Amino acid sequence: MKAFLIAGEPSGDALGGALMKGLSALNPGVSFEGVGGPLMEAEGLQSRFPMEELSVMGLAEILPKYAQLKRRIAETAAAVIAARPDVLITIDSPDFCLRVVRAARAAHPDLPTVHYVAPTVWAWRPGRAARMAPLIDHVLALFPFEPPYMQAAGMSCDFVGHPIATAPRATPEDAAAFRAAHDIAPDQPLVLCLPGSRRGEVTRLAPRFNEALLRLRDREPSLRVALPTVRGVAPIVREMSARWPDPPLVLEETEDKRRAFAAADLALAASGTVSLDLAANRVPMVIAYDMHPFSRWLIGRMLKVRTVTLVNLVSETRAIPEFLGRDCQAEPIARMLVHLLESEAARAEQIAAMDATMERLGEGGTPPGLRAAWSVLDFLGRKSGA
Repeated sequence: MKAFLIAGEPSGDALGGALMKGLSALNPGVSFEGVGGPLMEAEGLQSRFPMEELSVMGLAEILPKYAQLKRRIAETAAAVIAARPDVLITIDSPDFCLRVVRAARAAHPDLPTVHYVAPTVWAWRPGRAARMAPLIDHVLALFPFEPPYMQAAGMSCDFVGHPIATAPRATPEDAAAFRAAHDIAPDQPLVLCLPGSRRGEVTRLAPRFNEALLRLRDREPSLRVALPTVRGVAPIVREMSARWPDPPLVLEETEDKRRAFAAADLALAASGTVSLDLAANRVPMVIAYDMHPFSRWLIGRMLKVRTVTLVNLVSETRAIPEFLGRDCQAEPIARMLVHLLESEAARAEQIAAMDATMERLGEGGTPPGLRAAWSVLDFLGRKSGA
């Protein structure tokens, strides 16, 4: 069996790596081609070009790189056509991936196609599922409420769970060792700063996050800050951290980041899947996000939900505070961070929402990567038998 996979950002790389591991376990003869990051490369993929080239978001952010992205779309589609895989699996990044699928399907109309991560039609752009249906045969959904939307548009869809629900976590002993290794006392506040994984969002959010944390530090002089990051934006994060009198910890190694999440008391994070990482470790958080003004205006007109934080959506609460768009300002963010450090009730409300979220996403069950692999193989079996 030959699978061609495409991922365009770190969260997709994590999903792809787990799926590849599951496919290898269930079908030892599988081979892989495509585009991915370090986690997919660790499972045997030789990426055709650096995945970071695809990590852009928002119309205003994409336009300057449109010509390069268009070339990569054509190159990737040509590689799929030449490889003639048994299945093409695209992972999130629909603006790039679906263009590749369209070109590949034009050459091979019977090419089986799977898309991992259902489009957020419940949040915005409700017509996207219908536009996907002529290109995508089967969808792997991260959340239990998503399959009906995909099935109504004509695609088969399985809820496979979110990988964070069963991902390995650092132990309390690991957390204590992390603090000891970095001279952080057990009662010293440790805050995670997570300004995103894309260059555009980190560049935009880092100054505001930096200012908010400096204000928090004025209130809590013993505060320590850790900045978990990924290779594509590490230079920007290091520049941000260099402005501190006592520079924060910049963490790139997976194990260091895992231990930091277990050791943290609080987090300031960009909107996105990182809220689930924080929820899995029961770290109280503040979510903040902003985009280019045009992108903000456009998405604001299409948004169908009142909260964008996944913990709020899955738990059906508003426990996690958000500062979005024009509200993404250092002063109110800092006030909320202080409130969370000082209010046991506010932290308890968040922990309850995190407990509900993890239970609904399958905490303690079969690893989602393996469930996703089962779903892909079952889909291919049905398709070949039709």
